[in-house]
Order: sequence, then C-alpha cells, then structure tokens
Amino acid sequence: MMEKSLLHAVELALGGDWNGAHEIAQDSDMAMAHWIHAVLHKIEGDEWNSRYWYRRTSHEYEEYPDPETELRAIAAVLNS
Repeated sequence: MMEKSLLHAVELALGGDWNGAHEIAQDSDMAMAHWIHAVLHKIEGDEWNSRYWYRRTSHEYEEYPDPETELRAIAAVLNS
C-alpha cells in the first residue's frame, strides 16, 4: 500500500504539485520515500537538504541528469 502512495507522490511531483508530493514523502520512513524527498528538495533548489535526504538512500545527488528523469526512474522501480 505504501508503494502506491509513494507512486502517487511521484505522479504529483511530475505534475508540478511539489507540496502534495512532499506531504506524502515526508510521512514515510521508507528509503524510497527518502529518495523522493531528496528529489523534491533538488527541484526546490535546496541542495543542502536534498543531499541530507540522499544520504539516507543508496543514491547520489549527481546520479541523474535532471529531476524529471529521476522521478521517472523512481516510478519505474515502484511499478516493478
């Protein structure tokens, strides 16, 4: 069930609803939620906070060329 919620957060982020996506991501302690949280702060331009959340995942700030590509990668993992 949580994966479905996280997928919804990714969909919201891709649709431009940063706040809606952020609310979902910050309510979970799953690594996938931390990854989403990291990307959201990257989108926001808050590099320090973004890097903080990346440290709680197996991913790195520089791993993806842009946030949209990264969000699509997250969605692919959640859908697998």
